[in-house]
Amino acid sequence: MSPLAELFLARLANESAVLVQVQATEGSAPRDAGAWMAVFSDALVGTIGGGHLEFEAIDRARALLTVEGNVQPAELMRLALGPSLGQCCGGVVHLQLERLTAADSSELRRRLDVERMPVVLFGGGHVGHALADVLARLPVALHWIDSREGIFPIGLPAHVVCEHSEPVQSAVKDLTPGSCVLIMSFSHAEDLDVLTQCLARQRMQRDLPYIGLIGSQTKWATFRHRLEARGYSAEELAHVTCPIGIPGIEGKEPEVIALAVAAQLLQVRTALKA
Repeated sequence: MSPLAELFLARLANESAVLVQVQATEGSAPRDAGAWMAVFSDALVGTIGGGHLEFEAIDRARALLTVEGNVQPAELMRLALGPSLGQCCGGVVHLQLERLTAADSSELRRRLDVERMPVVLFGGGHVGHALADVLARLPVALHWIDSREGIFPIGLPAHVVCEHSEPVQSAVKDLTPGSCVLIMSFSHAEDLDVLTQCLARQRMQRDLPYIGLIGSQTKWATFRHRLEARGYSAEELAHVTCPIGIPGIEGKEPEVIALAVAAQLLQVRTALKA
């Protein structure tokens, strides 16, 4: 589950809340169907976006919290994003408001669980740590792999799985089908070993939709020549993205690289869902 959903459930264990969820939209709207916000008497978790749209939903949700008794039917709201809300989006948002208690936690855990894109990150260096921190907040199931021990931080969320693998490339054969792979180990030799195994798997199974390698054009030219010597075709090598990250973002700080790479993965996710 997402950190926000976990926070919602943790607080719900001690007090009731109203779950406000976008059921459908018409025209332009700040969030898509499925977006949610939990309203407690003195706190909010999540957002449905939209300024006054959200204020209206919060006011109604807090009114529901004052009604005696926890069992109440779900309530629907239709809000037009026009002059009456001080907005000019022109769309319509349909919301469902449900008052919930700790007894609803199991069902909520199932409902709020998001579909996560499997991402494999080879490398626990500075960029790897920055990238893992960003990806942990996104709809990603992260498998983080390094050949060195004592690399991974403690307290990672459940959807981040860490693995020590020596040699590191031996982990490639057991990756989840459909994984997007990012290669940024502590050495170019390891990078090449992992990349070679990914290409070998892709040749046989064609189940790694994205293989990204950190590095410069010069590094990729060197790797490409070595891989061509091992029999990999231009078509196979075209499946490798190097350098990684969306273009146009300057800066070599780990956090900057992490954001550019995460944005590229979200582009890949959108393309895969199309």
